[in-house]
Amino acid sequence: MQLGMIGLGRMGGNIVRRLTRAGHECVVFDQNPATVKSLVGDRIHGGSNLPDLVKRLAKPRTVWVMLPAGEITEQTVNELGSLLEKGDTIIDGGNAFFHDDVRRARAMKDKGIHYIDCGTSGGVWGLERGYCLMIGGEKEVVDRLDPIFGALAPGTGSIERTPGREKRDPRVERGYLYCGPSGAGRFVKMVHNGIEYGIMQAYAEGFEIMQKAASKEVPAERRYQLDLADIAEVWRRGSVISSWLLDLTAMSLAQDPTLANFSGVVEDSGEGRWTVNAAVEEAVPADVLSAALYARFRSRDPHATANKLLSAMRHAFGGHIEPK
Repeated sequence: MQLGMIGLGRMGGNIVRRLTRAGHECVVFDQNPATVKSLVGDRIHGGSNLPDLVKRLAKPRTVWVMLPAGEITEQTVNELGSLLEKGDTIIDGGNAFFHDDVRRARAMKDKGIHYIDCGTSGGVWGLERGYCLMIGGEKEVVDRLDPIFGALAPGTGSIERTPGREKRDPRVERGYLYCGPSGAGRFVKMVHNGIEYGIMQAYAEGFEIMQKAASKEVPAERRYQLDLADIAEVWRRGSVISSWLLDLTAMSLAQDPTLANFSGVVEDSGEGRWTVNAAVEEAVPADVLSAALYARFRSRDPHATANKLLSAMRHAFGGHIEPK
């Protein structure tokens, strides 16, 4: 299939590479012409601006927007709404607020344009590992675009099948899910990221407790000089708390045991706040997720080990560069 891609940053460029490796064709655009030029090649064509990108796509067109949440995405979707025609499709794969997806889908529907929200998890590792996709919108449109989503998803890999899933949608086991109508995909991704905040915070706090076991505040007979890199590594091997985030923690500590290259200032990109807001709206207690969000606010203390470890994990899985 053919796909237009707008935004060639940490994830957009690799999404294009993964799609073209699977035989799909992409027309790409980014505000930085050098980025476009560096990507153009076999089955990848560059557009000089949005009208040019749209002109290069065969009808019915499908354009994937992979930009940061906020005004730039709003402007881009609105411009596409004026350039595309009835039957065309916009996919937004960034971390936008699901309320915006519902509003945009309604506005595009009035023009006859389909709007799909696609929560995309995989970070800078997605090119090789694939992307876990959580998709919302019109089901018939999502089904039509299945070759795109299937090519981006990780596949079944070596993960054992969950007992009892034999009669369920097999695409879920390949790493992508149709979640429901407009906004549903992004809602699921929002909660996914809220949970991610909590897991990361739990690891970070636990490792700081172990690091502080060597401090003078602890009685000498209970003062331990613990090797955090080795502890992270051994926990990867059969521990009940093993995970990909722990893998990334072990990698970060092995490369930089004192985390000297990380400031400890941890940004929150919106999804944690939105998840906590949804919990309040639904009257669901979310103690851990709320505390993890507030911990990121507290990261104005840039020298805490927990904050540095959060920075290390964010850099490892998503290529995020925290301010010094």
